Amino acid sequence: MNTITADQLRAKISNNDNIQIIDIREDYEFEDNNIGGTNIPMENMLNSLDQIDASKQVIICCRTGKRSAAMIHTIERKLSLENIYSLEGGVFGFLGIKA
Repeated sequence: MNTITADQLRAKISNNDNIQIIDIREDYEFEDNNIGGTNIPMENMLNSLDQIDASKQVIICCRTGKRSAAMIHTIERKLSLENIYSLEGGVFGFLGIKA
């Protein structure tokens, strides 16, 4: 499984790299704190695989990185993607919020 650190993601955002961020938390979690991207709650993710842009580096994030890591395994098996990453520490780690 591929992972990306908060610092690596910040650099990609600053450089306007060709990335897609998908936040798999619930809507209310996304509304409270987010780092941008698209919100597709985890329960809807497998029915929304067509929203993944395989031409971009895809970063899946959640609150702390646990849900995104689990989702990455499933997506990798279903789509055979190699350019998909889980955000280490999740959105809270990226924003410096204690979980």
